[in-house]
Amino acid sequence: MLKYRLTLGPLLIAALIAVLWAEDHFAGVPGGSIPRGAVIFVVLLPVTFMAARELARILREKEIAAATGLTCGAAIVGLVVSYVVQRNVPGDEAAALVGSAAMLVLLASLGYYARHKNTKGVIAAAGGALLAFVYLGIMFGFVLAIRRDHSAWLVAWVILVTKMSDTGAFTFGKLFGRHKLIPWLSPGKTWEGLVGGVVFAAGFGAGGMALLKHNLEGEHLPSVASAAVAGSLAALFGQAGDLVMSLFKRDAGRKDSGHSIPGFGGVLDILDSPLLVTPLAFWWLKLAAS
Repeated sequence: MLKYRLTLGPLLIAALIAVLWAEDHFAGVPGGSIPRGAVIFVVLLPVTFMAARELARILREKEIAAATGLTCGAAIVGLVVSYVVQRNVPGDEAAALVGSAAMLVLLASLGYYARHKNTKGVIAAAGGALLAFVYLGIMFGFVLAIRRDHSAWLVAWVILVTKMSDTGAFTFGKLFGRHKLIPWLSPGKTWEGLVGGVVFAAGFGAGGMALLKHNLEGEHLPSVASAAVAGSLAALFGQAGDLVMSLFKRDAGRKDSGHSIPGFGGVLDILDSPLLVTPLAFWWLKLAAS
């Protein structure tokens, strides 16, 4: 597992940087034809699809009749509506658009799961579709919301700070881990690992923000001290995101969300921490960079 992580980890980081480089250079350029967030949106579409397939599998293993196509469709609808509301849609209309999309997902799922004139399990299955809509589609939408107002490299900062938290938690946990964090939910996590994640994220958050302030001219960015605090909070929210996915997997009797990424498990095993951090980052940037 460690061999795969050491090999694929840098490749995944390189892929992230390549995507955000393309976003920074081709999307949102004055006079250009590609709107802000378009490159990220296109990349997120297949990622959301793969994550939703894993979520559908987890739901089915809990004996919830989650159709893969409908689950993936619900997640994609959430992502698409998140992208659409970025396109200068007024606040009240944006809220109504998201709410209308959620209603359509609910009605479509109720109709689909009751199509055989059998009501058993319909509520749980429709709830699974709404879970995909919110947990994947809307949560990924916060990445697009951050990009709407900021450089693509700030999106990279948010994701890398979160993953540095994971690295710190893993390192400190292996070296110093003695006291279990929540043994009934995630036996491998320790309080020492949590502290390590906070330390790594705070340090990388401050250092990364200092680098961004030096290189991004004209971008109104938060202070380095504020970035260190935000990094610490990102570590806590990232660990919470990891625990949420542990809750899903343990409830379904699974160790990993999938097997598509050797050494890491599935797509959700990589995305679980950023999914909860991006809403925090969006609101922090609204307050600290205003």
